[in-house]
Amino acid sequence: MARMMQPQSNMLHTAKTATLVGIDAVLVDVEVDVAPGIPGFFLVGMPSAAVREAGVRVKAALKHVGYKLAPSRLTVNLSPADLRKEGAGFDLPIAAAVLGAAKLAKIKRDDLLMTGELTLDGALRPIRGALSLAQAARREGLAGVLVPRANAREAALVDGIEVYGVDSVGEAMEVLAGSRQPSVVDRGALAVQPEHGVDFSEVSGQLEAKLAAEIAAAGGHNLMLVGPPGAGKTMIARRIPTILPQASLDELIETTMVHSVAGLLGERAIVSSRPFRAPHHTCSPAGLVGGGGRPRPGEVSLAHNGVLFLDELPEFQRPALEALRQPVEEGCVSIVRAKQVVSYPARFSLVAAMNPCPCGYLGSEARTCTCSDGQAHRYQARLSGPLLDRFDLFAWLESVPTRTLLEAEPAESSQAVRERVETARERQLARYRGSEVRSNAQLAGSRLREHITLDDKSTCLLERYAKRYELGARAVHRSLKVALTVADLHGSERVGREHLAVALSMQRHRLLAG
Repeated sequence: MARMMQPQSNMLHTAKTATLVGIDAVLVDVEVDVAPGIPGFFLVGMPSAAVREAGVRVKAALKHVGYKLAPSRLTVNLSPADLRKEGAGFDLPIAAAVLGAAKLAKIKRDDLLMTGELTLDGALRPIRGALSLAQAARREGLAGVLVPRANAREAALVDGIEVYGVDSVGEAMEVLAGSRQPSVVDRGALAVQPEHGVDFSEVSGQLEAKLAAEIAAAGGHNLMLVGPPGAGKTMIARRIPTILPQASLDELIETTMVHSVAGLLGERAIVSSRPFRAPHHTCSPAGLVGGGGRPRPGEVSLAHNGVLFLDELPEFQRPALEALRQPVEEGCVSIVRAKQVVSYPARFSLVAAMNPCPCGYLGSEARTCTCSDGQAHRYQARLSGPLLDRFDLFAWLESVPTRTLLEAEPAESSQAVRERVETARERQLARYRGSEVRSNAQLAGSRLREHITLDDKSTCLLERYAKRYELGARAVHRSLKVALTVADLHGSERVGREHLAVALSMQRHRLLAG
């Protein structure tokens, strides 16, 4: 039966929700005033187009579940007014505040942050960023969150708050009336063990490239794989996440927040393993690093705490590649718009692959290159020097002979490699305890002397290499950091000549022309 009340005087009610700014959620108060007068729905507080349309959805949804609003003047204020409000998650808090202001529903709970998109029949659709909103609720001292049921498992990743998952606005009002219990979500069941489906034991030969991948994983270094088509560059790159240290729960939650904000979480409650992102070379700068009219995280942020793989690197647009330099250096992306600055985390391992020339066979023993020196030089020149300087390791791959593929025994498993990598990472965490540095790759060049002391033979070796190949300060520092990682893998307390030799052998002067 429809419930109807004629407003006699101004009535006000407030509901709590939040809007996303980057991957964080900022608390928003939804204030609704119901007053007699010329009927109308007025929404203020810098709403986006999707939020402005909430009035139509809310009125239709409330009508279908049995609430009938008397003709009145509805004013909805989203506070703070100078913060732009995005998304359709404002539907549910607006509906609840309207019913509370119109005295059509008894609301006892004012300590819940609520969100949800309404359909015209009153059902609730899932929203983006439920995990971020749940964290905002805990941060602001609220008792819990009221979310669409499809988002309940995701919100339950946050400890210390109640989670109410509902299917309709009617169920939501029962929660606010205090007649429904929190949803029961087994937080322990959310920690799913990662399943990669690939393993390094499947890679035959390519010992140098696999060693480079192990060093990159152990020290957090960026890796470039160079070789002819079919040599296995992509195969090795796709297996690097299997040898990275197992992600902590905090890392997985942070990664999940990015994917949830981007609307890519799907039916998962959590991203259970380190991400591997491999965008196509036609990817735009905004698609790669984030941005757009309504800022969204790009591939570099979706790869946060995992691996970003760029295959056929010279084929990417030059502006997209140059935009990579900031996130690679700083571990985050800042998108500046006229009225706000949005930041997304972007700390990832960069792995790239490329052919040495247009035909792909420059330097190959398997096939003769058909490119001229000029063609090869122009092809490699598509990558700027500053971009190439962001890669710590370069590995050459040669095509594996057919007999080796057929007769080779299974190679070392990812688990065995990962154990060495984790041991090396533990040494680095102990070395940099008390600082923000977590891996050798993050170590500033000015601090190298604190952790590396070379003997005379090692110093002479480095000087000869630097003079012969005209290595600059950045390249020298890069080689020393890689050498430190090699020493960590060998369990050595100091960087020896043999560790430095390995690091110098994997610099780009040996692989790329010019």
